[in-house]
Amino acid sequence: MINQSYTAVVERAQGLRGVFATEPYEAAWAREAIVFLKVLELTPGGSVAARVQISPDGVDWVDEGTVFAPAIAPGLYFVKLTNFGGWLRLDCEVQDAEASADLFVYIALKE
Repeated sequence: MINQSYTAVVERAQGLRGVFATEPYEAAWAREAIVFLKVLELTPGGSVAARVQISPDGVDWVDEGTVFAPAIAPGLYFVKLTNFGGWLRLDCEVQDAEASADLFVYIALKE
């Protein structure tokens, strides 16, 4: 048996502020996922909060329960997932009203 894997870039943005969600990604075929949050730039004093959300249809969302450690500096952060159903996305917030962030979000999936 040959395992398949795929990495999707679901957020590639500059100047993000406030609350936002990444593009959803259909991942029902995968057995496991690693979601990477790569913060390129962050206003000093700001932070990025992110939590995993799942969906049966890519329209209605619920918190899965996995939460990233607060991103308080540029760097690479990740969480590992199994048993996540059909669709994945991150619900995020750049905290501090004056802060902004430049970041990427990747979802690495494996069969």
